Amino acid sequence: MNLKKTVVMVGMMGAGKTAVGRALAAKLGVPFLDSDAEIVKAANMSIAEIFERDGEAFFRTKETQVIDRLLDEERGILSTGGGAFLAEGNRDLITDKGVSVWLDADLDLLWQRVRHKDTRPLLRTANPRQTLSDIYDVRVPVYAKADLAVKSDPKYSIEDMAERVYQALLTRPDVLEA
Repeated sequence: MNLKKTVVMVGMMGAGKTAVGRALAAKLGVPFLDSDAEIVKAANMSIAEIFERDGEAFFRTKETQVIDRLLDEERGILSTGGGAFLAEGNRDLITDKGVSVWLDADLDLLWQRVRHKDTRPLLRTANPRQTLSDIYDVRVPVYAKADLAVKSDPKYSIEDMAERVYQALLTRPDVLEA
């Protein structure tokens, strides 16, 4: 397989961007990149700490810089934070330099995956389920602008999802060539 462009995983928190991205990278024998992990490494603090100390606007600026750098440096599978694709500038960068794949998971599945985690700064609210629903309603129409969409199902394993993304990529010879 010849990966011609970086594949950028987009979608809601809990959609599986990191887990599926890692499995897909292994399947294709290409590097796995994670914009959130790069930000954490550079800042030497968690995303929640960055949000608390510097605010979301500062984080989003750094996120764009990291995504741009990763798209330039290495071809592979790039997992992004849930909010990254919302910025038009990020969508333009991704379209120009890579291909976006939306992991389309429904609200109930997302809630099952994130409800017991305290690592999601946006869900540190009095009613995290409602907050997730509100975020979902705003973000889904933006994620729908992705180049490719792969529907999630609770029955699918990480490997099943990686295979489904792989099959979607095969429809794009400008991205993946056999």
